[in-house]
Amino acid sequence: MVEKYCDALLYVRYRYDPGRGVRLKTVELVVEEKPWRPRTRFREEDMVKVTVAYSEQDLRIKLKAAGGIWDPEDRVWQVRYGAIRGTELEGRIVDEPG
Repeated sequence: MVEKYCDALLYVRYRYDPGRGVRLKTVELVVEEKPWRPRTRFREEDMVKVTVAYSEQDLRIKLKAAGGIWDPEDRVWQVRYGAIRGTELEGRIVDEPG
């Protein structure tokens, strides 16, 4: 299969049909490649909730510098997504935009 399809070959799979008593060999091929950018979950202006422990002083300082506001009721920080996109704080988002 590699000789036949070269770099276009992604997968070779074997599937079995017990009713007919046959084994099927299938292949998955790349037939087109072009640039693509995944959509982001949030828009730049969306307010997101971010969790940071009290002991994580460096992250709390970064959140404050990004305009983050502590929400004592939900016990999370709220900050504009665009202010933390691409930073370590992005991985701390806890739910959908509010």
